[in-house]
Amino acid sequence: MHADAVPLPVKLTPLEQLRCARQIVQLESQTLAEVAKRLDGSFCRAVDYIYRCRGSVIVSGMGKAGLVGQKIMATLASTGTRSHFLHPAEAVHGDLGRIHRQDVVLILSQSGETEEVIRLLPSLTELKVPIIAMTGRAQSGLAQVATVTIDLGPLEEACRLGLAPSTSTTAMLAVGDALALVVSQMRDFRREDFARFHPAGNLGRKLSKVDHHMRPLDQCRVADESMTVREVLVTASVPGRRSGAIMITEGSGRLSGIFTDSDLARLFEHRRDCELDYPIRNVMTASPLTVVRGSMMTDAITLMAQRKISELPVVDERGRPVGLIDITDVVGLFPGDVTGRETLPMGETLPPGWHFPRNEERGGPTDNVLRCLPQACQPPEP
Repeated sequence: MHADAVPLPVKLTPLEQLRCARQIVQLESQTLAEVAKRLDGSFCRAVDYIYRCRGSVIVSGMGKAGLVGQKIMATLASTGTRSHFLHPAEAVHGDLGRIHRQDVVLILSQSGETEEVIRLLPSLTELKVPIIAMTGRAQSGLAQVATVTIDLGPLEEACRLGLAPSTSTTAMLAVGDALALVVSQMRDFRREDFARFHPAGNLGRKLSKVDHHMRPLDQCRVADESMTVREVLVTASVPGRRSGAIMITEGSGRLSGIFTDSDLARLFEHRRDCELDYPIRNVMTASPLTVVRGSMMTDAITLMAQRKISELPVVDERGRPVGLIDITDVVGLFPGDVTGRETLPMGETLPPGWHFPRNEERGGPTDNVLRCLPQACQPPEP
C-alpha cells in the first residue's frame, strides 16, 4: 500500500458499535471496583496531608494525566481545599516559584516514569514539600521519592490497542474525587460553603440566597395593621410592577400579617364590602409563612410550591420585613415549560400517568405559575 494511502475505515454495524461501547464502559467500571478495594492506609495518609495542609495542594501531571489533574485541582478548590495546577514541564522553567514549603504536591503518572515528572522530583525534594504520588507502579521512580504513594495497581486500558489512556485516567479521576470529597467531609464543608464558590450559572442560582432575589423593602407594599383596608389600598403603593401582596406590620415594625389580592377578591365574592373600612388586621392572614434573610433560595421555592403561595415575606432576625419573594420574579430560576406540556424543570419527562394539575383542579391564580415546579406534580389516580 502506498505510504500516502488512507486506510479504509472499519465498518461496524450499530449493534457492534453498542457492544463495543458497553464493553469499554464495563471494563472501566470493573477496574474502578478493583481500585476501590485496593485503597488502603496510604489513601488515609494522603487525606491527612491534604487536610492538614496550611498552604495549597499543587496538582501536577503530564499529558492526559495532567488534564485529569486539572479536574482534580478544580474539584479540590470548589470543595474547600485551596488548590492550583502546575505543569511539570513549565515547573522547571521558573514555575517552581509557585510552590511554598507549606504546600502539598499531588503528582499523577500511571507509569511513574514520565520524563518531565522525574525531572521535577529533585527540585521538590530540595523544597522539602510532601509529595503524594498517584501511580499504577508502586516500584516506579515517582513512587520511590514520594512521601505517600496511592497505588492504582496494574490497569488494562480500554483502548483496543491497549495504548490510549482510558481506564487509567478514569481510575485517577475517581481516586482524585475521593480524596477531595473525603477531605471536604472532614472539613464539614456544607451547602452554604459550596454556594460561595459557585455564584454563577444554573448551579449558582440554585444555591443562592433569598437576599439576592427578593424584592427589597422599598419596592414592597407595607402598611400598619391599624389602617383600614381602603386606606391601605389607596396609600400603599410603590413604583414599578406591584406585587399581589401587602405586608402588614404592628407598632414595633414586626410582621404581623399579609393581605393579598386573593384576600381582596374574597371580600367582594362574599359581599363583605363593608369590611373595606375595617382595620386590615381583621381580614389579613395573621402570622404568615416567612423565611429569614440569608436562607437558601431553593428552600424558599420549595416552601412556596408545597404551600401553594405566590408571595413569601423575608424577615430579619427580629421578625421585621426586609423584602418579599414574588413567584413571578423567581420562577425562571427553575427552567420549565408552563404551557401545559408534561415536562419537569430540567427537561425530564413525567412518569406515565402523571400530569401537571390544571387551574380547575387546584383553583387559584398561583397554581398556574407553580405548575412548572416539581412539587406541584400530582401522582396518577389510584
